[in-house]
Amino acid sequence: MTTTAPLPTEQTTDLTLVERAAMLGPTLAEHAARHDRDGTLVRESLDALRAAGLLAAAVPTELGGGGATIAELTALQRELGRHCGSTALASGMHQHVVAFTAWRFRRGLPGAEATLRKVADEQVLIVSTGGGDYTHPRGEAVKVDGGWRVTGHKRFASLSEAGAVMSTMFVHDDPEQGKRVLNMAVPFAAEGVTVADNWDTLGMRGTASNDVVLTDVFVPEDKVLANRPYGVVDGPLQVISQVAFPIICGAYLGVADSAYGAALEVAARRSDDPLVQRQVGRMRSALQVATWALDGALAAVGDDPAPSADAYLAVMTAKAEVARAAIEVCDLAMDLAGGPGFFKGSVVERAYRDVRAIRFHPLSPEATLVESGRHALGVPGLLT
Repeated sequence: MTTTAPLPTEQTTDLTLVERAAMLGPTLAEHAARHDRDGTLVRESLDALRAAGLLAAAVPTELGGGGATIAELTALQRELGRHCGSTALASGMHQHVVAFTAWRFRRGLPGAEATLRKVADEQVLIVSTGGGDYTHPRGEAVKVDGGWRVTGHKRFASLSEAGAVMSTMFVHDDPEQGKRVLNMAVPFAAEGVTVADNWDTLGMRGTASNDVVLTDVFVPEDKVLANRPYGVVDGPLQVISQVAFPIICGAYLGVADSAYGAALEVAARRSDDPLVQRQVGRMRSALQVATWALDGALAAVGDDPAPSADAYLAVMTAKAEVARAAIEVCDLAMDLAGGPGFFKGSVVERAYRDVRAIRFHPLSPEATLVESGRHALGVPGLLT
């Protein structure tokens, strides 16, 4: 077995993030099937990303990182997804937290610089539990001297076996403000934090998205990053979503790209068949339209997003289109690949399973339609 060594930094200086990711592709692909089969974390791929400096891509250049924009990070995760969906999604969950922390740093908010320097200097991984929490977090925060005591059960915590700290949320019943959501940074080494070994799923099996259980964990006051209203997508959460979901979408489009590429190789042997021609055309069309949708959302978001209901809905609408297209492409790729594509270890078979995880990221395509309609009609909803 051979492994592609990470490229020396001096060889990658003039390459784009996508080009650097593409050169690491063979390393990612080499280990993808084994980690998918065993349900184990894609550690070799993460090590390769770390050695190439890609885990610090979102850190501002003045703090030692790559200074990547949201659009550049989205393209990076798409390229990674072409080689290993689990690597793309798992590292994407880290990337979007770092990118939002960079957004906080540009506004001089407390704690942001220290976190970013740790990512750049120590190459630590940050775990997000936001997708499972979002507007209605699972867990309770109780005020104590010097901080908070938190208890909760978090699901879909990608990178949970390798993360240094998690960005997570808890509910607090404030006697004056009512129910609130507290965004917190909690180290995995904190007393009372337990990572369950329970990630045994249909797809994205190499992400180590285990449950994390927190029992009476103390969180100092300075680790509370935001205090938001419960049950709504307020301004800060609009910004978080504008940063996070394009990056996540990039990973899933990369998975669809991999299925399309594998199916195209098979289709080339039957290129005179009109049915094959049509199926290839459908896949190509779906990927193109989804790419346009995501590009449009990225244009609405820009490099330094501000709270915006319209930009938030643009991102969610694009995510719904990416979900529809990516699943359709992987389904069609399975049809084109035929029996060989149905076997374990096939790129098409793995993509067919991996891509289905996109429906579990909020908002779902159906919820997006409801929220968009509410907003257009002036009916109270998540954006109220």
